[in-house]
Order: sequence, then structure tokens, then C-alpha cells
Amino acid sequence: MDSKKQKEIGDKIQALRKKKDLTQEELAKKANLPYQTLTKIESNVITKPSIQTVAKIAKGLGVSIDELIK
Repeated sequence: MDSKKQKEIGDKIQALRKKKDLTQEELAKKANLPYQTLTKIESNVITKPSIQTVAKIAKGLGVSIDELIK
């Protein structure tokens, strides 16, 4: 029951990306990640990205790592 309340990291990334008006391609470039990796994370195909990847995405979005994982 709790797991659904806990938003998937991909959902959070997508929501923040849209809030900042970035396309997936733009965020992938800013985060220095392959576009495919970002799309897989956002669509929750990859549900546990590495901390390095999370750090790159956080930096690309201009948010703290904490903001993405809490």
C-alpha cells in the first residue's frame, strides 16, 4: 500500500522536467546522459538508477539529489 504513495523516481523527474519546461532531449543533454537512459527512467523501465545517474539528472534539473529521492 505504501509503495504506491511513494512516487516512482521517474515520475518525479518527469514532473520536475515539465515544470521547468524542458524536453526529454534537453534534460538528457543538460544531465549529460543518453536520451534512451532518461526515457527509460522516466517511464519507470529503470526504477533504480545509479546514484551517479540521479546526481546528473538532479544537476540537469537544478535540484538537490534529496529532492529526487525523498
